[in-house]
Amino acid sequence: MVTKLADMTTYEVAQIVARARCVVLVPIGSTEPHGPHLPLGTDVLISEAVTERAAALLVQQGVDVLIAPSVAYGVTDYARGFVGAVGISAHVMTALLIDITQRLLDDGFKHVCFVNNHLEPAHDEAVRAAAGHFAHGIVSVACPLSRRWARTLSDEFKQGKCHAGRYETSLVQAAKGRVLPEATKLPPLDLSLSDAISAGKTTFLEIGMSEAYTGSPALASEEEGQELLERLAAMTVTEVLEGLAAREARS
Repeated sequence: MVTKLADMTTYEVAQIVARARCVVLVPIGSTEPHGPHLPLGTDVLISEAVTERAAALLVQQGVDVLIAPSVAYGVTDYARGFVGAVGISAHVMTALLIDITQRLLDDGFKHVCFVNNHLEPAHDEAVRAAAGHFAHGIVSVACPLSRRWARTLSDEFKQGKCHAGRYETSLVQAAKGRVLPEATKLPPLDLSLSDAISAGKTTFLEIGMSEAYTGSPALASEEEGQELLERLAAMTVTEVLEGLAAREARS
């Protein structure tokens, strides 16, 4: 049975962490604009949906799993100029995750996985810096920015046109999040975030994303979102199992 950490009592958690293979998944996202059609909490909504599916799959493989409360703030420098972009500094993000992880490890969890779907480069670096603070196998990062996982996702994602576009809008639909009717009326925007970042652009506005989206949100579908959620869940399961194997090999 998959259970959320925040819903349990201290005594129930103590029973879980006493077992040999207990892990905790930490959904990570951001609070920032995602076009005129998706909520500010889009990234964390996606991470929460992924962790729920991944946790169910891990339980089938004999892993005891709890889902920690979400970290809903991240590094959101690219969203500067838009109302609702509530971000924190990269060093604060790293320190926050290190402290959370250390407490979880002190409680007895064998492995912690950061499930991150906010893809701003500085945010990803901050998350990975927190993971790197711990010994190999203790903390993993499940994030589609990794090349091995990016190649398993949609063409729009691979092209870097996926902020509030077809990719994320489909995922929000599959996660039963709020998608406004404006999504079906938005014209496609052929702007690659990855190319713009490589070219030195530093904000959505500078890139030309005047409505904080790129890609083709009008082409989104719940069916595509379900498929993407399954792939992101498989990514998370693999990262956790590889992490557990690395830790157990050192024991």
